[in-house]
Amino acid sequence: MGTFEGKGPLQGFRIIELAGIGPGPFCGMMLADMGAEVIRVERIGAAQATQAPKDVLTRNRRSIAVDLKSPAGVEAILRLVEKADGLIEGFRPGVTERLGLGPQDCQARNPRLVYGRMTGWGQEGPMAQAAGHDINYISLAGALHAIGRNGERPVPPLNLVGDFGGGGMLLAYGMVCGMLEATKSNQGQVIDAAMVDGTAALMAMFYSMSASGVFATERGTNMLDGGAHFYDTYETADGQYISIGSIEPQFYALLMEKAGLDADYFQPQMDRGRWGELKAKLTEVFLTKTQAQWCAIMEGSDVCFAPVLNLIDAAEHSHNKARNSYQTVGGMLQQSPAPRFSRTPAADIAPPRVPGEDTAAVLADCGLTADEIATLTSNGVVAG
Repeated sequence: MGTFEGKGPLQGFRIIELAGIGPGPFCGMMLADMGAEVIRVERIGAAQATQAPKDVLTRNRRSIAVDLKSPAGVEAILRLVEKADGLIEGFRPGVTERLGLGPQDCQARNPRLVYGRMTGWGQEGPMAQAAGHDINYISLAGALHAIGRNGERPVPPLNLVGDFGGGGMLLAYGMVCGMLEATKSNQGQVIDAAMVDGTAALMAMFYSMSASGVFATERGTNMLDGGAHFYDTYETADGQYISIGSIEPQFYALLMEKAGLDADYFQPQMDRGRWGELKAKLTEVFLTKTQAQWCAIMEGSDVCFAPVLNLIDAAEHSHNKARNSYQTVGGMLQQSPAPRFSRTPAADIAPPRVPGEDTAAVLADCGLTADEIATLTSNGVVAG
């Protein structure tokens, strides 16, 4: 497996990643972080790059560059598939079939192959062939409507919910499930990971709350969407922000104590009719001290408190530093692999490779001879 042999719980699994953007590379990163050998297949044109990309999502795997429009290039990938446990792709439905790399083509070479497909809308349905992005998928799945302030427009939560939480992580979970099942059945299968499905799964608790009558469809009026005074962010005297999540009565009581508030005035906690009034009062209170001063008073207590930190400051926080939650590798600040395993920890992070850098080595590992590799290279089918 070469220099990218992992030490994590997925050590020994080999996965082919047909290069894409967003959720596909995120899935590949999650699998590679956990020790799987993930081989990223780039377009032949991408091999013209001379510097490794500044893309954390492509870390921890080798890169090959192949002309997938060439029959010889497709055959080279099928040779890799023969010795792989899984393949992941993020094209529109039908694209890999037209290339000759669809599930039937690949599983004809390797019946145990788990074939993971990452799309926004899914492999079938009226919108399956339409273009889209995270914002569209989470809109259709009912998530975006619920995010934002009362009386204002929905606010896109970056592309965390669709691309990554409901997309790439869903596919990584599906691949692990599929490969685990294949160890028992000796049979592969196709994983249809759609972001509309994954986003709907992330909304499970809110369907429960809605059925119980405690979650209104009017955004910004509920306990967890900024409607409640005890679960929100507040500005501090220095223009920074803090977050409060004092839901449970004992934590709410401690909030009153730490903030020097009249506990009787702030009761009953769950009277929605007073949430706006109480939020206005907390807004005034938190503006009286800086973020650092509120941290000194509340951080580490059962108030359920944390400062709102940006990407750089988060890496410098004492808790995150103690846990080594962030690392700088290849000149890039990035998150450490997660979750953590007691017996099979992840390997050290390896920075992204120049596209196509490992083509010859990977093809040799998968059984192609030196003459075959030389022919493919000279014909421009694979990167030199």
